[in-house]
Parts: sequence; C-alpha cells; structure tokens
Amino acid sequence: MLVFMFPGQGSQFPGMGKELFDTSRMFGPLESRIDRIAGFSLRETCLNGDEETLRRTDVTQPCLYIVNALTCEQLLATGKRPSRFIGHSLGEYNALQAAGAFDLLTGLSMVTHRGQLMARQREGGMAAVIGLDEATVTQCLAAIADVDIANVNAPDQLVISGSLQAIDAAEAEMMKAGGRAFIPLSVGAAFHSRFMRPAAAGFQAYLKTIAFRQARLPVVANVTARAYPATTDPGPSVRSLLVDQLSSRVLWAPGIAHLKAEGAKEFIEAGPGDVLTRLVARIPPASD
Repeated sequence: MLVFMFPGQGSQFPGMGKELFDTSRMFGPLESRIDRIAGFSLRETCLNGDEETLRRTDVTQPCLYIVNALTCEQLLATGKRPSRFIGHSLGEYNALQAAGAFDLLTGLSMVTHRGQLMARQREGGMAAVIGLDEATVTQCLAAIADVDIANVNAPDQLVISGSLQAIDAAEAEMMKAGGRAFIPLSVGAAFHSRFMRPAAAGFQAYLKTIAFRQARLPVVANVTARAYPATTDPGPSVRSLLVDQLSSRVLWAPGIAHLKAEGAKEFIEAGPGDVLTRLVARIPPASD
C-alpha cells in the first residue's frame, strides 16, 4: 500500500517549487486565478521571498498548499498510484484535494482564509519536546495552565502550544522528567491549541459556503487518526474535522501507526523537504 503524505507549515523554504511552476500542466493556466485568491504573486513569493516573509502564516499556507499540489501532480505523472492520503495540519487540505473532496482553487481559497484567520491570533507560542512520550508530557503539563499538546509527531517527539509564560514553565518540567531537548519554535501564535478557538469559530462560518464531494480514496484526519467517514454527504463531517483541527492536537504518529497496521509499506512525501519521511521511520505500526 502506497501512501502520499503532505507536509504542513515549517517545511517551506525560499526557492521552493522552482522545478515545478514551469513544468506543471495545471499551474500555468490557473496562475492568474491563483494569484487573485492568494492576494499576491505566488510564484514570485516562493522563488524570491525571504525566510521571514515565507514564515508569515497568511503567506506560508497558500504557497505551501500549491507547491504540495504541484509535487503531487508530478508524482502522479510518473505513474505513482497511492491508496491512501494523509497530511500534517495544512497538508490535510492537500490530502483532501488529491482525493477529490474539492478542486485545487477551492482548496486554495480555504487555506488562504485559514491562514488569514490564524495570523490574526498573535498570542502565545510553541515548543518541540524531544525524548518524552505523550503520557509523560501530559503528566508534566497537568499543573501548568494555558498550554496544550499541539502535535504528536513521533512516539518521543511532541509539540506543545500555549501562552509564552506557560511554555517557559513547561521547559523545566520536561527536562526534569528526562526530556532530551526543548526547542522553542519560530511561530507567531499558539497553533493547534485552545488559543485558536476564535479562528476556528470564524472558519466554521466560512466553511458553510463550501461544498464538498465524496473522496475517491481514504484520507486520514489529524483529529481522529482515522479516515474521514465514507458517506454520500461528506460536508458535515469534513467541516467539523477541519474546524476542530485548528484547536486540536495533530495526531500524526497515531495516524501513521494506523496506516502501517493496515498494511501501508511505502510512504512518499508530496511536498518540500523530508520532515515527514524522517518521522515515519520512527513510528511503529499500531498494535490494536
């Protein structure tokens, strides 16, 4: 079983997509419409934008979504035929688009709006915790207010998200519990935490205007670590899971573990970098 994986924010870099924009069959005819939706020249920003610009949430998300989609197009053109899709945070939109739940431009409209809403939330921060499992991190956070687990990336690599004061307080607890490293992340807010609830409320209202199709292949959701429900009316479940994803933890490791237990043997990262590929190698199959 082949799985396509789509990376999320943090995988972007200046110059990404340079080998794709001119060779893609779909990008050229849609470029002017893509730029109108994004609100800027996406090609110019990817190729010539500096790191600071590309770190802006409202810029990163549309840029990375398109580069991921063009990478997927290229992989499909080589004859690769995935059986499942999964994406990390923003990448989940690419997974749904690749599976046919909506078209490229509809997905771009969603991630552009999502990025703008998230960029308005300027409170808090995030940090990666290396060397502790989810149960230990949960225990360390029990006495600290205003901090949540944001990502379960591997059995011993998690990301926490919350107020800056809470993040600072968590570092001592994590290291005392045996953590190997505590790495503050260069982000503008506390993503995938309770601090994203205002953005989630705004996004929920926006998604009421979007029509969704039934996916052609299974897509694993970050919120549940299981495939989106197969139904003739996918709209309610897709809207609910995408809204919840903004303020819930990304269950990346459990999702990959479930796919491996189902028989997935090959994982290809459809996007810039190899962050997800390196994580997959550290995740064993689920035992249940």
